[in-house]
Amino acid sequence: MLDIDGEKDIEVLRDAMKRLLAENERLTATILTLTKQLLTARGKDKAALEQRLAETKAKLERAQKDLFGPKSERREGEEDGAESPPKKEQKGHGPRKQPGLRKKDVPYDVDEPDKICTQCGSPLAEWLGAEEISEEIDLLQQEFLLLRNVQKKWSCSCGGCVETAIGPEKLFPGARYSINVAVDIAVKKYLDHMPLERIVRAWARDGLDVTSQTLWDYLERIARLVKPVYDRLQAYVFAQPIVGADETRWRLLAPRGHKGSSKTWWVWALTTPKAVVYHLDETRSKTVAEKLLKGFCGIVVCDGYGAYKALRAAHSGAVLAHCWAHARRELLDIEKSFPVEVAEAVGLMQKLYLVEKDIPRGADGDAERSEVRATSSADIVAEIFGWVVKTLPKQTPGNGLAQAIGYLAGIWPGLLVFLGSPAVPLDNNASERSMRGPVVGRKNHYGSRSKRGTEVAALLYTILESCKLAGVNPAAYLREAVLAAIRGRPIALPHEWVPPTTREAP
Repeated sequence: MLDIDGEKDIEVLRDAMKRLLAENERLTATILTLTKQLLTARGKDKAALEQRLAETKAKLERAQKDLFGPKSERREGEEDGAESPPKKEQKGHGPRKQPGLRKKDVPYDVDEPDKICTQCGSPLAEWLGAEEISEEIDLLQQEFLLLRNVQKKWSCSCGGCVETAIGPEKLFPGARYSINVAVDIAVKKYLDHMPLERIVRAWARDGLDVTSQTLWDYLERIARLVKPVYDRLQAYVFAQPIVGADETRWRLLAPRGHKGSSKTWWVWALTTPKAVVYHLDETRSKTVAEKLLKGFCGIVVCDGYGAYKALRAAHSGAVLAHCWAHARRELLDIEKSFPVEVAEAVGLMQKLYLVEKDIPRGADGDAERSEVRATSSADIVAEIFGWVVKTLPKQTPGNGLAQAIGYLAGIWPGLLVFLGSPAVPLDNNASERSMRGPVVGRKNHYGSRSKRGTEVAALLYTILESCKLAGVNPAAYLREAVLAAIRGRPIALPHEWVPPTTREAP
């Protein structure tokens, strides 16, 4: 969904406007043609033309909404599905607990003149244990320090031995900036989605004079050091029995001063509950899907994109579990033209979520979920199939509802996979959520300026987003991963890692 107000890339805006104008011209011409035909038509021809005219107008509205409107799949009055966590009860706006903040007592004493009794003139005594205590959250200004690391030398009078104190660990020999600074650059760009130029300006206000090229050099060095973590995360995800797959666009920017246009690349994601791996590629073709999932033996949860369908022929070990949310979206797109038919089908699909809504997620609920899917869910799926058989023959070939049913029929085997496995989710929403980081990043810093930039982005997005899924501090983990690489030691993956402060004492 393109945010016209927030988008600053002129090429993206120009491309969006061209597509919108072309689609508007096509749909407007179709509306005019159908209107002329409608004025001269009678009987069944008139009814068919009215339906086509309504569908075309709905497509025109949808084209405008897709480019400029807010994106929401929830309809008025509709309950959340089982994949959406229940809302917590609102308990007012009291102070939040802050277990992660360092605590410090700040004493406030009575002024000396006020330590005399106003009644008798005697000196006051401190009333121990009767203090009034209140809490206040304060902010310490970020400060950059120019540390002079003084390494002492010791020598023997014989001249045969000189010992030099070991200095601080550095990202590379002679590094001007510390590991802490380098980690902060990575977190700001790939977790907080700040362009490097914006970081430069923010740090200039704190007194540091640095260039965006220097920041990039440190990002590239970090990526080299933690590449083994990326490789192991990739192996971990590939070893799971179920992975989600999704893709979205990315931009490879034209070099500065170059007259050529930017290129559209693609971010591919393979997700599991504990980790996600990103890969950036210049195409969205089936060859990329085949390369990413080559040799994978398990279930791939995905939408109906043709690149995934090609996996069935290329890899006998990969089973596609298609997404019910995407099937539902195809119907919601034509809801205005076919309100009765769509309401019936979408209502049935919503039941698939509702029958599982109260079942615990994860392995704890697998037994109950398996039982429900073998009975209630199977019956609902049979009702949906009956709706297809009943509705399709009544449609004019090629109309909106016929196309939506065609999409449903094309992925039907994959829509049934969840019935046989309690661990398979009903939809691919988890994979789509994993794309939020790269999507916000591409909006803020527009993409990458080189092929190496795409590799660094994929690697650091993988590690930082996997930290978020694992519930560990991304900055703390990345710093330990860098230190481990410098020291030549392995480090646990984010979901296996135990922060130093919570480890048991030896």
